[in-house]
Amino acid sequence: MVVIHFSIPSSFPAPEQTTAAGDKFDFSDCLVHQVIETIEFVLGTVSHTASYLRLWALSLAHQQLSSVFFNLILLTGMSMPLPLNILAVYVCFGLWFAVTLAILGGMDVMECFLHTLRLHWVEFQSKFFKADGRAFQPFEHRTILEQYIHG
Repeated sequence: MVVIHFSIPSSFPAPEQTTAAGDKFDFSDCLVHQVIETIEFVLGTVSHTASYLRLWALSLAHQQLSSVFFNLILLTGMSMPLPLNILAVYVCFGLWFAVTLAILGGMDVMECFLHTLRLHWVEFQSKFFKADGRAFQPFEHRTILEQYIHG
């Protein structure tokens, strides 16, 4: 069994350490950095909440439209007098089915697409992406195992 340990280096040296350039630890730099990180975290949280609210609004519109389609199409056919309601329900059901499939089905597809897009771009980018000047290297098991075996 192979156990691989990962460590995340600290962005600031300990107070008794110096950086490669010989700079001493500065608490004010650390404080400013943490304040900036806190502000970014709060803004990200508000952004995630607004993004979920947009999806919730789309779901609410979906529910309201399905209620409107049912009331305007199917109940119209059901409310006709007895000899006509048999044919009316048959025709209204076909119309209701077509409208539901076209509009609500399209909304479902759009909702799934937007949720996936939101997860990839809003959640992923804000949690894992740091524009710190290093080239992106995707996670690969093969690369980690090669580093472990060869080096």
